[in-house]
Amino acid sequence: MTSDTRPDRLRTALWIAVVVALLAVAGVSVWWASTGSQTSAAPAPSTASGSVTSTPTPTPTPTPTPTPTGFAANTAVYALDALPQVDVYAVIPALPVDDDPQGAMTGDTVRAATERIPVFADPTAEPVAFLPRDYQFDGTTVPVVERQDHWVRVLLTGREAVPSAGNPAQLSGWLRTQDVEFTRAEATVEVGLTTRTIDIVHADGTRERVADDFGSGTASTPTPIGRTFVMMVRVEPSFGYTRGHPLVYLGVQSPTLDGFGGAAVAVTAFHYHDARSGAISNGCLRLGPEAIDRLAQLPLGTAVYVTA
Repeated sequence: MTSDTRPDRLRTALWIAVVVALLAVAGVSVWWASTGSQTSAAPAPSTASGSVTSTPTPTPTPTPTPTPTGFAANTAVYALDALPQVDVYAVIPALPVDDDPQGAMTGDTVRAATERIPVFADPTAEPVAFLPRDYQFDGTTVPVVERQDHWVRVLLTGREAVPSAGNPAQLSGWLRTQDVEFTRAEATVEVGLTTRTIDIVHADGTRERVADDFGSGTASTPTPIGRTFVMMVRVEPSFGYTRGHPLVYLGVQSPTLDGFGGAAVAVTAFHYHDARSGAISNGCLRLGPEAIDRLAQLPLGTAVYVTA
């Protein structure tokens, strides 16, 4: 019995050892497979429609760019030396007369921002004259009758022609807005030749009566009708009839006289005169002392309307 059972026990122990070894190897394999699966790349997120809600980014509504009004901008630099200067003595056939003598003003006046600026008869063409910033007889602050984004149409001193050769009515022209300085007008002046009244109309609409009578032009030397402006205010001691009161010169000249008093111009003006009632002058507007002194206080460039 003893000799037979010892080999059996040995074989049994060997089989148990083999089984244990196999189980150990299997356990290691399972652990490795499990660890390897945990270190693999993360799965891609689900694309199922119910798992993620997409919020679209709102598109802002663009702000429209304002459309420029009027003529296109012109930034060209011009040589002005060969062009005529706009002033009271100038006769410039290339510049047009005012085509709307009873039209409204914009309420602006302008002055050259530099020593000289180009003046255009047509904003799509080349300049035909220049306007100085300063001039000994003024006339460089002018009223605007039309305002656009890049251009203004203004009244000017001088004439297109003398009466004996053409149309001497109120001159006009175009300036670039980039070339000028703007100022709002304080008032306008209204002259009624039939009513014999002169009013200052303030920016708020209030009216100030300046005169209930005055002297004006005769049938052969009439006072010009239409819109113009205060060109210059000056005391001239050599004009004895003014009694030392200032003259308020306008931007328009006589419709019938090429010149006056030996001068090459025939400028219309408000001024004092002892005889100051009815159609008695060469076109000027004769006033009493209080009226002329009040008008002399108005800024240069102030618009003046003369109606029949």
